[in-house]
Amino acid sequence: MAPHAFLHGHSMSNSTQPLPPIAFIGGGNMASAIIGGLIQRGLPAGQIEVVEPFEPARAALLQKFAISAQPTATAALARAGLVVWAVKPQTFREAAQQAAPHTRGALHLSVAAGIRTDSIAQWLASERLVRAMPNTPALIGQGMTGLYARAGVTPAECALVEQVVATTGAWLWLEQESLLDAVTALSGSGPAYVFYFLEAMTEAGVDMGLTPEQAHQLAVGTFAGASELARRSDEPPAVLRQRVTSKGGTTHAAIASMEADDMAQRFMRALDAAEHRARELGDEYGKAD
Repeated sequence: MAPHAFLHGHSMSNSTQPLPPIAFIGGGNMASAIIGGLIQRGLPAGQIEVVEPFEPARAALLQKFAISAQPTATAALARAGLVVWAVKPQTFREAAQQAAPHTRGALHLSVAAGIRTDSIAQWLASERLVRAMPNTPALIGQGMTGLYARAGVTPAECALVEQVVATTGAWLWLEQESLLDAVTALSGSGPAYVFYFLEAMTEAGVDMGLTPEQAHQLAVGTFAGASELARRSDEPPAVLRQRVTSKGGTTHAAIASMEADDMAQRFMRALDAAEHRARELGDEYGKAD
């Protein structure tokens, strides 16, 4: 039985298992991030198969990793013990129909946004399926990934998935697949929210007389430091915020302005919109019939 309720960001065990040959359906940024991490951890490039229809992406894989990706699925996929589905939601079904005859014996890991495992399981005729929601900091090994395993996935297979995901950062197992829509809204789309605030902070700094370079350095350094402080602290963000918000001080003036603009509620509504769109993607592109 898969550990649906196992919530953590570290491996379930201290031991690792030999990685099987791994195939990637889709060779874009997220696939490249995982491939780079796997190779860095010792998996030979010859043990990796990639199907990528976009020629520039194939050229990038060849140049960066010496991997000759194929434009379409072939029988070479049959040697893969794990297949990572790194395709766009709207192309998943077609890609699955092409690859499924060659991947019957594999464990499957999907990083496609929105597409539910009921649909994927039907397309691939397999219950050995883990669905993941990563985010773009995976590109530098600082990602946060939500994971959900169907009941057909064994604990050993979950541990294998962890080894693969560990190349991109931390992870969190979820016991309900529906919660991946919330993960999509919070951490999957979350880096864009940070960049949005960084844009605003930088622009404000420039308006106050700083150079763009100075404002950017101050804003990015503040986000990085505050995030690390929150990560290391046992106290919730609300307490950390209160500790730097002296009544009548500069921080209090900024927070009071945000509260007057109902910023927290507006931001929460934005995340609700992202979660709603994640559900729509599953409805739109994940029809099993």
